[in-house]
Amino acid sequence: MIDRTTIDRIMDAADIVEVVQDFVSLKKRGVNYIGCCPFHNEKTPSFIVSPAKGIFKCFGCGKSGNAVGFVMEHEQMTYPEALKYIARKYGIEVVEKELSPEEQQQNDDRESMRMLNEFAAKYFQNNLLNDPEGIAIGLSYFRERGFTDEAIKTFGLGYSLEKRDAFTEHALKNGYKLDFMTRTGLTIVNEETKRRYDRFFGRVMFPVYSISGQVIGFGGRVLKTAEKTAKYVNSPESEIYNKSKTLYGLYQARTEIVRQKKCYLVEGYADVISLYMAGVHNVVASSGTSLTEDQIRIIHRLTDDITVLYDGDSAGIHASIRGIDMLLSQGLNVRVLLLPDGEDPDSFAKKYGSEKTIEYLNTHEEDFIRFKTRLSKTEADKDPLKRAAMITDIVRTISVIEDQIKQTVYLQECSKILEIDENTLYSELMKLRRKKIMDGKGPAGQAFPSKPEPKLPEPKQVPTATGNKEIGFLSKEHEIIRILLLYGNKVINNPLDHNRENPQRLKAAELMVALMLQGNITELRNKVNQQIFKEISDAVINGREISEKEFINSPDPAISSVAADACASSYELSKMWEKHGSVYYKEENKLGEIITDVYRKYLLEIRKDEKKQLSAELKVQMETSKNLKSELTAIEANGNSEDEIEKLRTAVAESDNKSIEILKRINEITQEIKELSITQGRVTI
Repeated sequence: MIDRTTIDRIMDAADIVEVVQDFVSLKKRGVNYIGCCPFHNEKTPSFIVSPAKGIFKCFGCGKSGNAVGFVMEHEQMTYPEALKYIARKYGIEVVEKELSPEEQQQNDDRESMRMLNEFAAKYFQNNLLNDPEGIAIGLSYFRERGFTDEAIKTFGLGYSLEKRDAFTEHALKNGYKLDFMTRTGLTIVNEETKRRYDRFFGRVMFPVYSISGQVIGFGGRVLKTAEKTAKYVNSPESEIYNKSKTLYGLYQARTEIVRQKKCYLVEGYADVISLYMAGVHNVVASSGTSLTEDQIRIIHRLTDDITVLYDGDSAGIHASIRGIDMLLSQGLNVRVLLLPDGEDPDSFAKKYGSEKTIEYLNTHEEDFIRFKTRLSKTEADKDPLKRAAMITDIVRTISVIEDQIKQTVYLQECSKILEIDENTLYSELMKLRRKKIMDGKGPAGQAFPSKPEPKLPEPKQVPTATGNKEIGFLSKEHEIIRILLLYGNKVINNPLDHNRENPQRLKAAELMVALMLQGNITELRNKVNQQIFKEISDAVINGREISEKEFINSPDPAISSVAADACASSYELSKMWEKHGSVYYKEENKLGEIITDVYRKYLLEIRKDEKKQLSAELKVQMETSKNLKSELTAIEANGNSEDEIEKLRTAVAESDNKSIEILKRINEITQEIKELSITQGRVTI
C-alpha cells in the first residue's frame, strides 16, 4: 500500500503533457495540446490535454482523467501500478508496507506476471554478462553480431542456460509461483510426466517491452543448428502479452518517433538493434508477424509518417506489401526504402556505419504508391494479362486511401508512370467503390474523386451514460458539478437579493448548495456525482475552500474521471475578438444567473420525474379504490355483517382520500413545473 504523502509527491511531479506524450503525438494549440485519441480509432484529432488543469479529455469517445487515470486506461493498470509507473518516470521512490499473506493472496495476477518477467529479464542478462556459459556462448554471439555493451543494456539482451530447467528452479527458489511461470510461458509443464522445463533453454534472449517499459514477453534465438529446432521461439499470448498489439523496440523508439515525426518499420530484432546502434533510434519491428491494425494504431498515435524498409528480396517484398494497404487505410503517409541486393537493415547498418546509413535512409526512400507502380510495371510490362491485373491491384491500393485529394493525385501520377489514360483508372476506382458499397464495406454515395472536396471533420460522438437511462438528470448534474469545481470559490452577487445597491456577496458554491437545500435536494441521482456534491457541500458548511485539483487527483478513478471531464473545455475564445475590440461576457461574469438557471432546470427535471411517478401511483390507487367499491357493493348485496361493511367503507374512504392527496400533489407540481418552465432560458451571456 502506498502512503498518502508519496501519492501526493507523485501527483505533484506528474506533468500530464510529458506522461501522455510517451504514448501520443501532441501538438500545441493555444494553452492546450491536441492529438489523436489512443482509446478509439480517429483521424481527426479530438483528444485534448490541458497542462494548466492537469487533465486529458477526448471529445470523441468521452474518456477523461488525470495523468494516473491516463496510464491506467492506456496500459490497463491498477491505480497502484499506474502510480508506480509515474513514480519511476520522475525518480520518486515508492516504499510500500509488507503485504500480509491475505493481501498477498489478493495481489493482482497481472502485476505478479509482470514482476516475474522483470525477474526473468534480469536473470537472463546476468547469465549473459556473468555466467561462464553465458559469456562463452551468448555474449560471444552478440559480439560476433557487432552488438555493443550499450545496445545490450538498452535492449536488455540476455541468455538462457542450456540446462533445461535452470530458470524454473531458480525462480521457484526465489519464491515465484509455478502457476505464473506457465501463464507467462517461461515454463512448460508436461501434462503426462509433470516434468517442468524452460521454454527458452539454450537461447539468447530478446525481452519484449510494452510502450511504458515493462517486460511483457520474450523472444529466444537458438544458437545450435538442428533440423527439428525452431530458430526463434516467442512467449505465448498471456494476460500481459498480446503479440498483435506489440511492436519490438517501441519503448526505446517512442520518444524519437515523436521528436522526428517519423517511424521506420523493419522485420526483426537484429534489424532494430543494428539501426539503433547506427543512430537511427526511431525504428520498430513487427517481429516477423503480419502487420496488424492494432500495431498500426499504436504507430499512428505517435506519428503520421512511416517508412518500411525492404532488404531487396523480391519474394519478401510481395509477401509484406499487402500489409501496407492497411497502413494507407489508417491514414498514414507511407514510404518504402529498398536496400541493395543481398543487404538487410542489420547487415547494411554494420557494413556502412552510422553516417552512410542515415544518409542512405534520407535519400532513397520513395512514396509507396509510386514504388509499387514502378515495381509492378517492370514485372508486368511484357504480359498484357499481368498488366491488367497489376493496374487493378494498384487502383485497389489507392481506393483504401480515404483522402480524396490524395487519391486524385495518385491516380494522375500512376497514369503517367503506367502510360494509361487517367479516365480508365478513375473508372476502375469507381467499380471498386460500387463493389464495396454493395458488399457493405464502403460508404454509400461516396463522391467521385475527379473533383475532390475538402475533407470534413468526423462528427463528434456525444458520450452517453451506459447503464443509466436518466440521461436528462446526468447532463444537468454534470453542469452542477462543473460549476462547483470551476467557480465554487468565486465570490459573486446573490441574484436572490433584491437590494440592487448593496447586494449580498457570497461564494458560487454557497449559492448552489443553498438553492439545492431550499429545493429539498440533498442527493444527486448519479453515485459519483453525489459523492463529489457531498464533499463540496461539507466544505461549504465548514467554510473550507474547494479545490478542483483534489477531485482531479482523487485516488478513486471514477471521481477523477468525472472531475476531469467537468473541468475540460472544448472551446477557447479566439483572440480575434479582443483584437477587434469586441465586447463579450465570460460565463463567470454571469455566474449568479447561470447557477440559478442550472438549479431550476435540475429542479424541473426532478419535478417532472416526481409527477410521472405520482401519476403512476394515482393510477394504481384509483384502481384499488375501484376494486374496493366493487367489493363493497357485493357484500352489501349479500347482506354481510355490519362490521365487515363498515370496515370496507372505511377502506374505500381512505383509498379515495389518498387518491385526492396524490392528485392535489400532482396539481401543485404541475403548477411548479409551469412556473419553472416560464423562467427557463433567461440567462443572457
